[in-house]
Amino acid sequence: MDSHPPIQDPRRVYDDNEGVVYPGDQQSLRLRRVPSRVPNQNYPQFNWSSTPAEEDEEGTSGLSRDLKSSPLPMALKRAVRQVKEMQIPVVSKRDSWRQKKAKNLRKLKNNAREFIYIFALWNKSLQKIGGNFGGGVQSYFLLLRFLVLLNFVSFLLIAVFVIIPSIVFRSVGDSLVNTTGPEECMQYDPNPQGLVVFYNYFLDVLSGTGFLEYSYLFYGYYNNTMVDSSFSYNISLAYLFTAVFYFFFCLICITARMGTAARVAVATGGSTVGNYSMIVFTSWDYGCLGDRDTKLKQKNIHYQLQVDLEEEFMKKKTASLTLSKRIVLYSLRVMMGFVSLGLIGAAFYLIFWVTDFSQKQAKSGQSGILVLVYEYLPSIVITAGNFLVPLLCDQIALVERYSPSNTVIVALLRAVFLRLVSLGVLLFTLWRQITCEGGKSQSENCTLCHYNHDLYQCWETRVGQEMYKLTLFDLLINIAVLILVEFPRRMVVDNWSNKLTQWVGRQEFVVSSNVLGLVYSQTVVWTGALYCPLLPLINTIKFVIFFYCKRITLFNNCRPALKTFRSTTSTFFFLMVLLFGGGLATVVMVYSLAEIHPSFGCGPFRFFPSMWSIVPASFDGLSETTKEFLFFIGSQPFSIPLFVLFCVVMCYFIALASVYGKTVALLRAQLKLEGRDKQFLVKQIEELSRKLQIPDHTT
Repeated sequence: MDSHPPIQDPRRVYDDNEGVVYPGDQQSLRLRRVPSRVPNQNYPQFNWSSTPAEEDEEGTSGLSRDLKSSPLPMALKRAVRQVKEMQIPVVSKRDSWRQKKAKNLRKLKNNAREFIYIFALWNKSLQKIGGNFGGGVQSYFLLLRFLVLLNFVSFLLIAVFVIIPSIVFRSVGDSLVNTTGPEECMQYDPNPQGLVVFYNYFLDVLSGTGFLEYSYLFYGYYNNTMVDSSFSYNISLAYLFTAVFYFFFCLICITARMGTAARVAVATGGSTVGNYSMIVFTSWDYGCLGDRDTKLKQKNIHYQLQVDLEEEFMKKKTASLTLSKRIVLYSLRVMMGFVSLGLIGAAFYLIFWVTDFSQKQAKSGQSGILVLVYEYLPSIVITAGNFLVPLLCDQIALVERYSPSNTVIVALLRAVFLRLVSLGVLLFTLWRQITCEGGKSQSENCTLCHYNHDLYQCWETRVGQEMYKLTLFDLLINIAVLILVEFPRRMVVDNWSNKLTQWVGRQEFVVSSNVLGLVYSQTVVWTGALYCPLLPLINTIKFVIFFYCKRITLFNNCRPALKTFRSTTSTFFFLMVLLFGGGLATVVMVYSLAEIHPSFGCGPFRFFPSMWSIVPASFDGLSETTKEFLFFIGSQPFSIPLFVLFCVVMCYFIALASVYGKTVALLRAQLKLEGRDKQFLVKQIEELSRKLQIPDHTT
C-alpha cells in the first residue's frame, strides 16, 4: 500500500482546533483568527448545511437568529455571515420557483398592508388620540370609524339593488296600479297644493314632509315596478331581500369584530387585569406623549390601584357586617333599585303619552312652527330622558354602596335599558295607533283598510319620518351642545378663577355615555332603514360630523375621565350593546314584514296582505327545476344532515374551547407552583446566608 498521505482538496481546509471544514476561498478569513486552545464548547453551533430555500420555508433565517442571540463579538458575527453568504447552495428549479413565489407573495401582502394603512380613514387622528388620551378613548373613535364604514357600505348595497334600479327603470318599467283594495284606502297625495311659503321648505327638511315625503328618501315613493325585457327585475322583491340581507350583513360584521375583540381580551387577561401585578407591570401606555399626558396616565394607574384597594376594602367590610346590617344594606339597595326603575318607568310613560299626543296633533290641520314642535315632541322627550334619568341614577348608585366596578356596570346597564327600551316604547305607540288597538273608535277605522288610514295614509313613510327626525334631532343637539355649552364652559373655566369654576372644571370625556349615544343612533338607523332607504347615508354623514366635533371637543374642551375603561374589555362590551340594538331592530323588522298590512296607496307592497307575501308569490313564478331545488333545500333529507353537521362542528369547537380552558388552568397552576418553589428557594438562601454570617457576627 502506498504510504503517501491522502491528497486533500485544495479548496478545503480542516481546522484541528474546532473540527470544522471551511472552503478554500474562506481560508484567509480563517487564518486571520488566532486559534484558541480552549475547547469551543460555549460557542453556538450554526447549521452550515442548510439551504436558503429551507430557511425561507421556516420564515426567517436560522443563522440570523443564532447570530442575534449569541454573545459573540461583532467582528466574528460579520465573518460568520460572510462565510454563509459565500456558499452557493444547490437548489432545484422547483424549489427556486417556490422560493420566488413565497417571496413575491410576502412582498404583495406587505405592499397591500402599506397601501391600506396609507388610505385608512382618520389613521393619523386616531394615533394622535391614542397617544394623548390612551386606548380607552381611542376605542370610542375606532367604533365610530367602524360604524361610518358599515353605514357607507350598507348604503352602497341599498343603492345598487334598490335606488339605482328604481331611478333607471321608473320611466321604462311597467308600474302596476293597485285596483284590488277599497278606493278609500288608496288615497295618498303628499304633494302640497297651491303656493307654498318659502320657510315651509326649511320645515319640510326638518320634519321630512312636503317635497321630501314623496321622494327616494322614504318608502312611499317606490313603486311595485317589474321590468320585463331581456331580463326581469322585480323592485318589490329586491327591496325586501336587500333589507333582510342588510341586517344579516351588519350582524356578520359586528360578530366578526366581536370575535377579534374577544380574542384580544382573552390574550391580555380579560377580567384578571385588576390584579395588582398586572397593573404594575403591564398597565403603562407607551403611546402617551408629553408631560401632561404622562401625568394623566399616572393618575389613571393610580385610580386603578385605588379602585382595587377600594373593592378589597368593600369586600372585607361587607364580609365583616353583622346580619342586621346586611339586611339593612340589601333593603336599601332593593329600595333604590325600585326608585331607579320608577324613574325609568316614568320616562317610558311620558314618551308613550307624548308620542300619542304628537301623532294626533300632527293631523289636526294646523301649520307652521307649532306643527314642527308637535312633531319633534317625541324626539325632545327621548333626548331629555336619556340625559336626565342617568344623572339621577348615578346619584342613586352612590347611596347603594356598590363597589366601584359594580357601580359602573349597574349605571351602564340602566342607561342601555333606558335608551333601547325608550325607542321600543316609541315604536309600540306607533304600532298601537297604526293597527287601531287603542279603543273601539280606532278599531272601526281599521275595519276597511286593516290599518288606521285616517291618520296614516302611508304608515311606512310615517315611521320612516319618525326615525329621520330622531336622527336629525340627535345631530342638531350634539352640534348645539358643542357650540352653546362646551365651548362657553371651557372659556369660563379657563378665564375665571374662583371656587365655583374650580368645582365645575372642564367636562370629562366619558367614553361609556358617548358610546351609548352611538349605539342609540345606530339602532335608530337599523329600525328605520326599511322605511327610509337613504337613512344609512344620512347616518354616515352624521357620524363623520360626529367624529370631527368629538375630536374638537376632546382636544379643546374636555379632560379625559380618570375613571376610564380598559380598551381591550370595553370594545367587546360596546359591541355587545350594539348587538342588543341590532336585536331590537330585527324584532321590529320581522313584525313589520309579517304582521302589519302594507299601505294600499303607496310603496312596492301595496298588492299584498303582508310584505313577506311577495316571497311565496314570486316562488310560484319560478321554473320547475328551481322549485324542486328549493324544495330539496327545505326538505328533511337536506336539513337534518345539515343540522347534524352543524351540531358536530359546534361540539368540536366547544370541546376545543374546553381543552384550551383546561390548558390555561394547568398553566396557571404551574405558574403558582413555580412561584411557590421560588419563594421556598429564596427562604433557603436566606437561611443559608444567615448561617454563614453567624460566625462572623459572633467573632
